[in-house]
Amino acid sequence: MTLLRRRRNPEGRMSLADHLRELRRRVVWSVLGLLAGAVVGWFVYTRLLDVLTAPIVHIQKARGDRSIGLNFSGLTQAFSVQLKVAIFVGIILSCPVWLYQIWAFIVPGLTKRERRTSMAFIAAAVPLFVAGCLLALWTMPRVVEVLYGFTPSGSFNFTNASDYLTFVTRFILAFGLAFLLPVLLVALNVAHVLPARVMIKGWRIAVMLIFVFAALMTPTPDAWTMLVLALPMVGLFYLAVGVSALLDRKRSKNDPDWRDVPDDEASPL
Repeated sequence: MTLLRRRRNPEGRMSLADHLRELRRRVVWSVLGLLAGAVVGWFVYTRLLDVLTAPIVHIQKARGDRSIGLNFSGLTQAFSVQLKVAIFVGIILSCPVWLYQIWAFIVPGLTKRERRTSMAFIAAAVPLFVAGCLLALWTMPRVVEVLYGFTPSGSFNFTNASDYLTFVTRFILAFGLAFLLPVLLVALNVAHVLPARVMIKGWRIAVMLIFVFAALMTPTPDAWTMLVLALPMVGLFYLAVGVSALLDRKRSKNDPDWRDVPDDEASPL
């Protein structure tokens, strides 16, 4: 593997087999990081469950009844729910690991200077991912309240615990991944795939797709929840456009465009 890395790094070129081996290596490291985080999640399950079910407890206290709640059905569901929550914690805690593996796979053959840039991107991606998850936690009580509000008066709504925690964890992860939008766009720009001018040209489509994504990820009928996710994403999109424009300008200064030199003249190169 060392010899392989030395051979392809100067030009950043890899065969299909090398790409597959690289992908396997990145996936293995990501899974190991996830498992390590899941072990931590297994031991903090009780405290985290109190946080995730707090919206239901709040509604119970506000209404002064027990018409809603969680239901653990079956002998093994309590175990499967704890395992699911542990994996969710593993994804959150291991985000620096799998974010770096994704970045390293998208932009292979990094030079020493580019590796330092990569660490800067990861340093930006981790807080963004965590900020998205925290925003989802802040929004969650409102979402649960709206959805439980459709329960008819006098009825009981004992939600399956596995279904509820699946909904909550996916909701939180969706917010976290949505906040990685600028990192993805800048990564594509660094990889010379997506120039800033293309992002600016397609801003209308980008904003529309952001609002569609926000509407799908926030299943409540009120517009407030959708705007909580969509507006930060729009701001992060324009932030990525600005960063990419600066990178494009810097590259244009360092790499002169020889296309302006006439064919019958010798370039300074």
